[in-house]
Amino acid sequence: MEENRQTPAYGGQALIEGVMFGGKQHTVTAIRRKDGSIDYFHALKETSPVRQKLKKIPFVRGIIALIESAGLGSKHLTFASDRYDVLPGEEEETTEEESSKLAMVLGVAAVGVLSFLFGKFVFTLFPVFLAGLFHSILPGKTVQILLETFFKLALLLSYVSLISMTPLIKRVFKYHGAEHKVINCYESGLPMTVENVQRQSRLHYRCGSSFLLFTVIVGMFIYFLVPTDPFWLRIVNRILLIPVVLGVSFEVLQLTNAVRNVPVLRYLGYPGLWLQLLTTKEPDDDQVEVAIASFNKLLEVEVHGEAVLTDPSPLSPEAEMSTVNL
Repeated sequence: MEENRQTPAYGGQALIEGVMFGGKQHTVTAIRRKDGSIDYFHALKETSPVRQKLKKIPFVRGIIALIESAGLGSKHLTFASDRYDVLPGEEEETTEEESSKLAMVLGVAAVGVLSFLFGKFVFTLFPVFLAGLFHSILPGKTVQILLETFFKLALLLSYVSLISMTPLIKRVFKYHGAEHKVINCYESGLPMTVENVQRQSRLHYRCGSSFLLFTVIVGMFIYFLVPTDPFWLRIVNRILLIPVVLGVSFEVLQLTNAVRNVPVLRYLGYPGLWLQLLTTKEPDDDQVEVAIASFNKLLEVEVHGEAVLTDPSPLSPEAEMSTVNL
């Protein structure tokens, strides 16, 4: 695929024993079941005229996208965690009415959004208190902000390193690598085969891991613009600036992706890529197969509609080629 050819920007998310990919209107998850089969889950990207307008406003669109992603991602994560370790046919029967199902879906989405916001508050405020403990020894606005940034970066790296030691998260990070490889293969215009995908990099400029690191860096520069004393005002500023930091960081992420092929400017995205060395791992071939299945099924849904989800048969090589080259 030529560099100047515009292609749809697909995103994804690694799940327990699976990968979710999302396009403009649809999201599809593929997971590896206990018997080795692949199962799919589909969800529409529900939106409204108001949100569509907000998505076109720089610095605001990022916040809307993050909240929507947190809610929608929770649905796919719930599907994966409920099904990956049970055999087909052993799923719990449900007798809920449609209204109850709707309430459940909305509840899962709300939990996803609240979990994201709670995590962001902890990640923002805890380093502030740690830096405040050294105020008598290391006073001054510049020193305090640098110390706060150091603790925030240390917290991020420690957290990622700690969870990556668990077998379950190790596999999720492998699926994360498979997700990136599939996107890189698609954007390179290559046929979507295991061999082609495995040759791709497991790093990608649009990754959410890069976004997390950018919130640390961008936050540091924004905090220089507001006072740090008294301490209560510092806390208030940090809370009020959370949406600002998120919005600016999203734009920085978009910028680094846009200039990734520019010889000098491509280095702007390197800090985020370095973090991905921790949040992604080299996937096995069977994990790549799941990621390819998810991506191809998304492309099918975009062309032929949701009816293709009821067809368990794999794509033929000709169909794979036609979907990849949309």
